[in-house]
Parts: sequence; C-alpha cells; structure tokens
Amino acid sequence: MFKRRARPEPQVVRTDAEWRASLGPEAYRVLRRAGTEAPGTSDFEHPSESDGVYRCAGCAAELFRSEDQFDSGSGWPSFSDTAAPDAAVTRTDFKLLFPRREATCASCGGHLGHVFGDGPAPTGQRWCINGAAPTFDED
Repeated sequence: MFKRRARPEPQVVRTDAEWRASLGPEAYRVLRRAGTEAPGTSDFEHPSESDGVYRCAGCAAELFRSEDQFDSGSGWPSFSDTAAPDAAVTRTDFKLLFPRREATCASCGGHLGHVFGDGPAPTGQRWCINGAAPTFDED
C-alpha cells in the first residue's frame, strides 16, 4: 500500500535559530516541531482553481502539483501523489495509539503531514498536508 522510502539526510540544514528567523510561528511549529494545524484553517484546504506547484515553506522544494490536489473533506489540504517520487519521504509515526505514515520534505526534513490509504485512484493515497507547510506558485 505505502512505498517504503529511505530517509535521506536533508540537503537544507539550518540551526534552530535560523529556522525560527526564516519561518512564521505557525510554519515553524508545523515544519520544525511536527505540529498540526486545526482543521479548516488553511487557505489551501480546497483545490486551487489555478495550475501551479506547492513548494515547501522551509526550503522551496517542489512537493505537490495542483492537478493532484482534491477535496477530501478532512479539513486539510489533500493530494493523491507527490510532484516527484523523491519529493517527500515517509516513516512510521507512533505518536497516536495507532501507527501512521508521517510525510516530511526530502530536502529539509520539515514535517508536512501524514499519508493515508484512502485516497482516489490511481494511487489510492491521501497525502494529508498541513496548510502551513507549503507555499503555492501559480504556473
């Protein structure tokens, strides 16, 4: 169901002080402290009407394409796939009572959200992403 991806060393490395200075408080909490924003609070919750790319708010790496976004009804931005196979990496997260697949940016290691197996065809995946984790660039 989920592809096991090796967890590479981040290419973008900064000190905690540098991350705090470069990110807003919510983006820092989500990306660097694995926080979760409240559902329904993101500007990206619903699919964009414009074509474009969602980039990591921490390092500007391309993460998702607007064509892969869908409205899951979960309250968080949802995507059926990443922009490239190596854009994000996953690992098992045991922070709740059941295991989940945590998604992080492959370039900087920033926490993005989680991946679930209840998404649309053809991938069957739902990349449930915190809206504070990406920025959006229109094509």
